[in-house]
Amino acid sequence: MNAPSKPNDYSAYPDAEGRFGGFGGRYVAETLMPLVLDLGKAYAEAKADPKFQEELKSFNTHYAGRPSPLYFAERLTEHFGGAKIYFKRDELNHTGSHKINNALGQILLAMRMGKTRIIAETGAGQHGVATATVCARFGLPCVVYMGATDVERQKPNVFRMNLLGAEVRPVTSGTGTLKDAMNEAMRDWVTNVHDTYYLIGTAAGPHPYPVMVRDFQSVIGIEARAQMLEMEGRLPDAVVACIGGGSNAIGLFHPFLNDDSVRLIGVEAAGHGVSTDKHAASLTGGRPGVLHGNRTYLLQDDDGQIIDAHSISAGLDYPGIGPEHSFLHEIGRAEYVSTTDEEALAAFQLCSTLEGIIPALEPAHALARVGEIAQELGKGKIVVMNLCGRGDKDIFTVAEALGRKI
Repeated sequence: MNAPSKPNDYSAYPDAEGRFGGFGGRYVAETLMPLVLDLGKAYAEAKADPKFQEELKSFNTHYAGRPSPLYFAERLTEHFGGAKIYFKRDELNHTGSHKINNALGQILLAMRMGKTRIIAETGAGQHGVATATVCARFGLPCVVYMGATDVERQKPNVFRMNLLGAEVRPVTSGTGTLKDAMNEAMRDWVTNVHDTYYLIGTAAGPHPYPVMVRDFQSVIGIEARAQMLEMEGRLPDAVVACIGGGSNAIGLFHPFLNDDSVRLIGVEAAGHGVSTDKHAASLTGGRPGVLHGNRTYLLQDDDGQIIDAHSISAGLDYPGIGPEHSFLHEIGRAEYVSTTDEEALAAFQLCSTLEGIIPALEPAHALARVGEIAQELGKGKIVVMNLCGRGDKDIFTVAEALGRKI
């Protein structure tokens, strides 16, 4: 298949059917189709309503703590000896990750639609904590589906969700990770469409979720763009982010899509290596298919069955990716590379000791490639990485991987 021509203006995507080129769309059960269409209509109306936008902006400022800082990582820059490295500090948001940006937007939409019950899925627990937080703030009952494997390796976030009043339902099917949690959340949604809002955490799922999550997360790139112009007087040469489903990356990338001088670089989880069967690199090691309501790149076997993903990072442990990333990959507007578990662990420790910042394992994957990118760009250039989560939740996983006891 020949790659389509690169568009001149990315604002035309997605189309009315939620398609980014050949990706995206609505592949859902007949029972869900009316609800998905209602959601699309409600979101379009809310997006155009200044009152909705003002309310969201107010909560982003006074509840989530935006704008997040843009920080010059001076010691890492000296360590690698190339381009200047900046961190967009989204781990400083309330709840400790970028997930609160999307959770706030969707809970306001759910209440506007008259929904009285919230469900969500979570991998690392960051989206689950963000959803439980906004449900507590607005007084709505909350059920979070979480793979049993992730429940075990993300215990602090499970406890946080419980403290916030959410019910965490462990999912034991499959490998007990994010894909399986999303399957169970979809089943709950089909059964309870009359009162339940499914608050999806990443830029995947049936239309309008990919565009809706992207819009709510684009606050990251909008701020980074303005802060860079203020601090350096020009745009960065590259922006970098980790990708599982890809919400933080598309949030950072999108405001730069029409800036041809800015390279967009996504970093997938290579697990034990993309040449093995233990990785989560959907773009590098997958091919197009349909999962969770959209057409996108997926890890599949020869018969088209979904292969279980693997990553030391629970938040990247997903066999697919948001459809807009698949589109950007095929047209060549964004570049996608990968990082192994071992490389992410090394970057996790390097950032902790050189910058006094303990990152989540998810952005540690991006950080593992940032040094090479900075050296490739060279002195006088600028790279911005989204530090999308803090590492408190990962210290038990990291300690075990390093053979240490806490």
